[in-house]
Order: sequence, then C-alpha cells, then structure tokens
Amino acid sequence: MEPMEKNGRVSSAVVWVSLATATAFEALTVLETQDKTVRAASPWQDDPYDVMMSLAQFTVPMLALVIALRLLTWRAPGGADRAWQTMRAAEVMTTLVGLTLAFEWVAVIARTPSSFSGWASVLISGLVVNSVLTVPAVLLLVRCRRRPGSSRSRRQDWLGDVVFVCRRIPVLRAWADADAVDWVRRRAMTVFVVVSTLAAAAITGAQAIGEHWTDPLLITWMLIVVATSDLAFCVISNAIAGFITRPPRTRTRRIAEAAMVAGCVAISVATAFRDALWSVLGTGTLTSVPALAALTLGAGAATSVIAAALLLARFPQGPSGPGRHHSDAAGVHLRRPGTNR
Repeated sequence: MEPMEKNGRVSSAVVWVSLATATAFEALTVLETQDKTVRAASPWQDDPYDVMMSLAQFTVPMLALVIALRLLTWRAPGGADRAWQTMRAAEVMTTLVGLTLAFEWVAVIARTPSSFSGWASVLISGLVVNSVLTVPAVLLLVRCRRRPGSSRSRRQDWLGDVVFVCRRIPVLRAWADADAVDWVRRRAMTVFVVVSTLAAAAITGAQAIGEHWTDPLLITWMLIVVATSDLAFCVISNAIAGFITRPPRTRTRRIAEAAMVAGCVAISVATAFRDALWSVLGTGTLTSVPALAALTLGAGAATSVIAAALLLARFPQGPSGPGRHHSDAAGVHLRRPGTNR
C-alpha cells in the first residue's frame, strides 16, 4: 500500500507541474491571438505556425480542465488506473505545448532579428520562459513513466469518474445511471463528432464575426477544417489517455475510423502548408476559396483512401470472418503486438 500511495503522490505532483506549465503557455497564447495589436507583431502569426498554435490554443485548456477535474476524484477507487491515465493525458497536453513552442522557435529563426521590436520582443521573451518551464515538465513525465508499477489499464476510465461525481450531486444523480454510461460508450464516436462540430461552430462563428467574413464557402471550409482537426484530437487523445472505454469493434469499423483520422490530420497539414503544396500542384498564388477547399479537403480525402487501402492490405481478413472484433485497448492500432487478436 505504501509504494502505491507514494507513486500516487508523485504522479499527482507531476500532473500539477504539467498543469502549471500549460497555464503559463495558455496565458501567453491567448494574449498573442486575441489582441490584434499583439498578433500583428507576432513572429508566428502566419501559417504553418499559426495552425499549430490555433490547435493548441483550444486543446490544451480542454485537457487541462479535464485533468484538473479528475484530481477531484484522485483518491477514489481505481487509483492505479487513474494515475496512469491522467499521466497519459498530461503527456498529450505537454506534447501539444512542446510542439507549438517548437513551431514558434522555427518562426523566430526564420525571421530577421531586426524585425523583433516592441511586442515581438515581449512574445519572444515569453517563448523563452515557456520553453524553460516545459523542459522540467517533460523530464518529470518521462521519469515518472519509467517508474516501476506503471502499467496500462482501462478498468476505470474518465467516464466512470464523471459518474462517480454526478452520483454525489442530487441534481445530476438521475442522469448517472448504467444505461446512460453504456449509451455513451457504445456511441463514443458520435459523441466525438458532435463535440467537435459544436466546438468548430463556435470557433468559426467567432472568426467569421471578428474578420467580417461574408463568403459562405469560406465559412463552411473553416468549419470543416476545425471540426476535422478537433475530431482527430478527440479520437487520438482518447486512444492514448482512455477518456471513454469503447466496446469491441469490427475490423472494418476500426479501419474506417483509422482512415478517417488520417484524413482529418491530412486536412490540417494541408491547411498549414497550403502555399507550398499549391506551388507544387498549381500555378500562381493561392487566393481562390474554391481552390483552397479543393486542395485541403482533397488532400484529406485522398489520404483517407490511401490509408484505408494500406490498412486493408496490412490487416487482411482473419479466419473468424467479418464479425471479428477488437478491443479499444490498442488505441487506433488494429492488432496488439504479440497476440492473435
């Protein structure tokens, strides 16, 4: 019992360090994206840097919120599962922060030092501070991950903790029954799609109002780009941290979901590097919204088709027939190494 409690205290401390790092990152990110004067001086205001920063701006606080809420149930039953899964979520959050900082450093290196003055100098100073804070958080996460006794488990997922809390709140107690939990687990992908679409609608609406957009195609394109980016984040982060334990799925469905996620990621990558792609595939400057939509969404569709074909070839139909199922314990992978599943 004592080693387990000690590991729990260590994990909790590392999670708090990760949350502090994410808070400092988010404070600077909100400043540099929401204030027009500051944004105009930002060295990383343009793509491909802005795509990564925009993704982290919303996903990092979402992860920080669910991690902080789970700390409320830290001592509830299933502590070993909870500590491991929360650490994984902290790893995802810190990775997003680290990747965004790396993109920002590339933007700084790509620009001439003479252009750094006023707010640009302030933002670069903040970048240095965030980088210094992120390094120890990464080292602590790596060290804690290697501690003895850390193991992968999905017996107690995050949805179970939500039910645990709701059952102690009279107003929410009626909703926290086994049928509701089972419905969410069986329709996890539907939940991810709805949440991603609602978040994308809010972000796109705010962007359209702030930038005075009137082109329906441009608004629709951004809605699709943001929604697919959020959907990929939900599916991948769920596979890593185990927010919702999903029931077994057929081989066909797992391949379809993996191909869809690959296409969603490709849309974000194509959006970030659209000018470079257009210079290879097209002529002139990419200024047409229909061309922009065709380039980015076409890249996503093509990637999904290619990914599905590769996965079908890599994982041919097994002897158990089309009804063969796979658990979610392997994340987005179709087969757990070393087993016959």
